[in-house]
Amino acid sequence: MEATRNGIDASDNRLLSLLPASDRERLLGRLAPVFLKVKTVLFEPGQPVEAVYFPLDGVISLVTPLADGAIVEVATVGNEGLVGVPAVLGGSLAVRAISQVAGRCLTMETGAFLDELAPRGPLASLVENYVQALFGQISQAAACNRLHSNEERLSRWLLMSHDRVGTDRFLITQEFLAQMLGSRRATVTLSAGILQKAGLIRYQRGNVEIVDRHGLEGVACECYRVIQSGLDRVSAPVLA
Repeated sequence: MEATRNGIDASDNRLLSLLPASDRERLLGRLAPVFLKVKTVLFEPGQPVEAVYFPLDGVISLVTPLADGAIVEVATVGNEGLVGVPAVLGGSLAVRAISQVAGRCLTMETGAFLDELAPRGPLASLVENYVQALFGQISQAAACNRLHSNEERLSRWLLMSHDRVGTDRFLITQEFLAQMLGSRRATVTLSAGILQKAGLIRYQRGNVEIVDRHGLEGVACECYRVIQSGLDRVSAPVLA
């Protein structure tokens, strides 16, 4: 039986879906549903992380803000993971967490989350594996931002978002996308135009539609496959 309460299905999050049904049912008693609008900030660098978030169909960016107001994305999190780890009661992280594609999440206070990890059961094992994959994504993104073209990076970003939102169409502004990619808006416009002319996407007034998923995978750099492989390995010990 799936752990569902008040129309919220915990199995919409991949990490939660891998838990035994009894564990998901128990967690639902401590999880609260929330809808995150675009640009919602969950926490700032150095501020206490008061809650963790399990996205269901939105996308959250972890970004490093710079003194001049620019931001650099270091990772994205969707329904394959959670935001707020590694969590320490009263502790903080060195990144800002901000919603980049609006969507639903399940949230839990940090103290309650740490209580759930304490018995070192299935949840603790999954979270530990996920944190390793998240650090791998951060390392890969650093190399990607340095070495790959804007079209390759944009394709990777679009594919990762497509994997998480569960629909071919989603909303993302040019301004926000430029911030995520560390590029000028004109550069994003040019890169998106190239992908659109190739028949891979449609992009107009902040609305993106994935038209040719296979073709987009052909343009994306190797980083997409490397990051996805790391995330897929999170579930390997559970499914073995």
